[in-house]
Amino acid sequence: MSDEVSEGPEEGAPVQEPRLWQGNGWTARVIKNEDDEGWAVAMIKDGEPEPALVGPWTMGRDKKNPKPLDTAAFNTLVKTASEVLRRHEQQLHSQLHKSTVVAIDGAVIKVTLDIVPDDDHPYALLAAIDEMGEQLAQVRVAPTFKLTSTSAASWIEAGFRAPR
Repeated sequence: MSDEVSEGPEEGAPVQEPRLWQGNGWTARVIKNEDDEGWAVAMIKDGEPEPALVGPWTMGRDKKNPKPLDTAAFNTLVKTASEVLRRHEQQLHSQLHKSTVVAIDGAVIKVTLDIVPDDDHPYALLAAIDEMGEQLAQVRVAPTFKLTSTSAASWIEAGFRAPR
């Protein structure tokens, strides 16, 4: 027989309590809804300080306490929270990476604008790529540069000099 006393769940083991579940890189925590009498559930991705998703949570049969978390509910919450993060990442990517295509002198040139959101010194990189995927030019521009087919054509026609 062992003299060791168990101090609770094994380190690294998934937590599966009525108001707290952890697994698949996520934590679901049922919390009191500050705005009303109900309950909410917060989904927090491991390593993140803020919840990716906070939503209403169902009352239990006593109409006073929250319904306990279970495997099906947790898996649904993980799927929903992951989708919210994916959409957020797509939106951020579309804000930071733009492109247009222009035809000049019979050549089709793709022009990209990649914004680097540095806290102290944000900037953007304007690049021209030919039909073979070869980079023709790249210059640093203000992060507020507006990429349009007109501004891209003007940059190309100016010999790829940095726009002012």
